[in-house]
Amino acid sequence: MTTAPWRDPALPAAARVDDLLARMTLEEKAAQLYGVWVGAATDGDGVAPLQHEMTADHDWDELITHGLGQLTRPFGTAPVDPALGARALARAQHRIREAGRFGIPALAHEECLAGFTAWRATAYPVPLAWGAAFDPDLVEEMARRIGHDLRSVGVHQGLAPVLDVVRDPRWGRVEETIGEDPYLVGTIGSAYVRGLESAGVVATLKHFAGYASSAGARNLAPVRAGVREFADVTLPPFELALREGGARSVMAAYTETDGVPASADPALLTGLLRDEWGFT
Repeated sequence: MTTAPWRDPALPAAARVDDLLARMTLEEKAAQLYGVWVGAATDGDGVAPLQHEMTADHDWDELITHGLGQLTRPFGTAPVDPALGARALARAQHRIREAGRFGIPALAHEECLAGFTAWRATAYPVPLAWGAAFDPDLVEEMARRIGHDLRSVGVHQGLAPVLDVVRDPRWGRVEETIGEDPYLVGTIGSAYVRGLESAGVVATLKHFAGYASSAGARNLAPVRAGVREFADVTLPPFELALREGGARSVMAAYTETDGVPASADPALLTGLLRDEWGFT
């Protein structure tokens, strides 16, 4: 029996993807773009925005027939015994593979900025401490250990590091950031990326770009930064972490700059990130 090109590990990844995409229906392609929050409690206030919207009224068996792109924080919502959680995640992945035509598992992602954000996982100093220490080798080793924690239970992607350069202490996420100097943020952030990626976990640069420069330091407020500030302050840490760290994921900022949302900005996401910087 002839093996389909997309199943042939000897072929380049791009060729396999092209072949697979050509075989997929529109519904199957769309299914790879969304995810669900698994194992989340349905009462209380939740631990993240829109958590309940991502858990409400899903028919799991129907949902996975076309595939599923993402499993959101299977360990990070409520206390989950690591061994039990790993088995539950493996069972979910098996069901997803069996339900779809192509047997594609979902990507499982977790928060991991100062350690795997899950019950019994090691908690490390926050990024402000990394910047104060200015020890890239130590940060890289820390991130490597975090990555091994993630991979040991079946998680593929970590939502870190935060590369926002913060110069207004009123902003509510300062403790998640490394410092106010672009070189410092880029150097330490790149070390974190190298460590996480060395463990086989996809590092996610965030928030691209300008999130911390919001008006009045209010979360999600419009960004007032100009072209020069973007070029000199906001963007260098991201470019450094891509070129020297090898990050495989970039999260768009939640904000808008000059009326254009970052998540819908072709100049930022295509012209700069993909065409100029070569992010694939």
